[in-house]
Amino acid sequence: MEYIGYARVSTVGQDLDNQIAALRDAKCNKIFHGKQSGASEQNEQKLKELVDYVRDGDIVVVTKLDRLGRSLKAILETIQSLKDKGATFKTLDGSIDTTNDSPFATAQLSLIGVFAQLERDLIAQRTTEGRIAAQCKGVKFGRKSALTEHQRKAVKAAIEDGQSISSLARKFEVSRQTIMRVRSS
Repeated sequence: MEYIGYARVSTVGQDLDNQIAALRDAKCNKIFHGKQSGASEQNEQKLKELVDYVRDGDIVVVTKLDRLGRSLKAILETIQSLKDKGATFKTLDGSIDTTNDSPFATAQLSLIGVFAQLERDLIAQRTTEGRIAAQCKGVKFGRKSALTEHQRKAVKAAIEDGQSISSLARKFEVSRQTIMRVRSS
């Protein structure tokens, strides 16, 4: 069994020293650390290195739960990956401790899962509501059209006059596929 620490700060201007010192005081033999956003690919890579390193019986320690990631979903996935490898997890602030199989610890982790699902559902709901409100205000989603409506009419007229698709693509500085889509619309 080995204590393994994980420390993270979100920006280069923040300091890891306090977290690393607290993890050393907690007898962590190895400490993974970095300065990256909890939602970044670098954080995912550091967490993968951590999960790959741990072995059955190891205890992963962080100062606070939010050091593992920005979303509860990502945090729970990491905790589950550690559990799948036979490792346990605890925070120094005492908010989570999976090193015991007490009913309270199991219930606590289940509650965190419920809140993670709630967070995902609320985000999806707000996103949908925001999209609908924007559409009602006339906001168009997706990629901006390569041609204005005036240019589209000009392309159609030029095609009717017999101009080639290639020459129109060069003239309007778009791909041939764009011209062919205008022709078929």
